[in-house]
Amino acid sequence: MSQGDDANTPLPRMEKNDALQWAKDYTAYMAKITDVELTPSTATVHFENCLGVNDEVAEDGRYSLYYYVDSPAPVTEHTRVVRTLRQKLTQQGYEVTGYREFKDAYESAVFRANNKKNFYRVTAETVGSGTTKPQALSFSVRTPCMLPPGVKQQQF
Repeated sequence: MSQGDDANTPLPRMEKNDALQWAKDYTAYMAKITDVELTPSTATVHFENCLGVNDEVAEDGRYSLYYYVDSPAPVTEHTRVVRTLRQKLTQQGYEVTGYREFKDAYESAVFRANNKKNFYRVTAETVGSGTTKPQALSFSVRTPCMLPPGVKQQQF
């Protein structure tokens, strides 16, 4: 339920609309630093309940956000994009947790990283099979478990 070992560690606070705006802004930032465009019509928003170590669900309004949006960048650009993200985001406090350069539809590009300070996770990866669905590049962010401001955090 929280980022630490203690289930009652205070959670970061942010309104859902602010979290969504941050996600939109950050995926736009990742696209900008890699010099690719985004396709806003592909944006998908998932607000999810935070699960505890024993699958507990709190009733205090805590949530996490998973947001992703695609780019029409051709597969010939995917390796350059993940290389750029790896180089630039590690300088900004992100720790790379997954990385692969594009080879083909079966070994596509992947970049995954966690921010060591605030536990935000970012991803850029090739999506689509290339045979039945066109391949695109997807940028995503996932927030840690967060609590709306002004709400009392439920204790476990």
